[in-house]
Amino acid sequence: MNLTVCELPHDPGRLDEAWDGLVEHCRANGSDLVLLPEMPFSVWLAATKEVDPARWDQAVAVHEAWLERLGDLKASTVLGSRPVVIDGHRHNEAFVWESSSYQVSHHKYYLPDEDGFWEATWYDRGTGSFPALETVLGKVGFLMCTEVWFTEHARVLGRAGVGILATPRSTEWASRDKWLAGGRAAAIMSGAFGISSNRSGTDALGMRWGGLGWIIDPDGEVLATTSEDQPCATVAVDLLDAERAKTTYPRYVLE
Repeated sequence: MNLTVCELPHDPGRLDEAWDGLVEHCRANGSDLVLLPEMPFSVWLAATKEVDPARWDQAVAVHEAWLERLGDLKASTVLGSRPVVIDGHRHNEAFVWESSSYQVSHHKYYLPDEDGFWEATWYDRGTGSFPALETVLGKVGFLMCTEVWFTEHARVLGRAGVGILATPRSTEWASRDKWLAGGRAAAIMSGAFGISSNRSGTDALGMRWGGLGWIIDPDGEVLATTSEDQPCATVAVDLLDAERAKTTYPRYVLE
């Protein structure tokens, strides 16, 4: 199976060109599964503490329109997150897109609330459920951005049999090393291939986004990362390796 991660520009004006590059990369590398960054098709709404419901609704509409373009990637499975409104509540929704189906994973539960990341102010947390989803390629689980630090969920998802642990992110440049360490720990805890995609570039408020998508094996070895020069990365993996990893230390140790 060919797993693809990417970094996409924060600036929506550069998105079409970057998308064309991702499409070309996926087709050239025979991508089976592609992970997109956290809410990638609009500017980062939670950058400011002042909530603008109209901007949220506009971002919802933009992401809805981009769903129609996911087939461009020619991958059987695309993972990502997007803003939604459900029963009047705003959420960040992790999803699995396949040509014949759309599955909701969960709504982001662990929400920071600080300069540049006013997420708990902008939208509501989910229920705290972290399901293992069946896809045409096997079981997939999500830990969206901040959720990756709550490694008890990585362990539970591993026990549920996920072979791929997806972490769409919107994280800054200054914390790149820390996030990669968190991704490695989550992959080890779950005994799954850890994958992450992120936004990149510098926004109007001076935030430099971190890029650094990653593909990590079930024992924490970094197989590939993205960069400004190479914003897409693909690795061929065997999900049987994740199955075998779950029988080895520390995954087999009972609580």
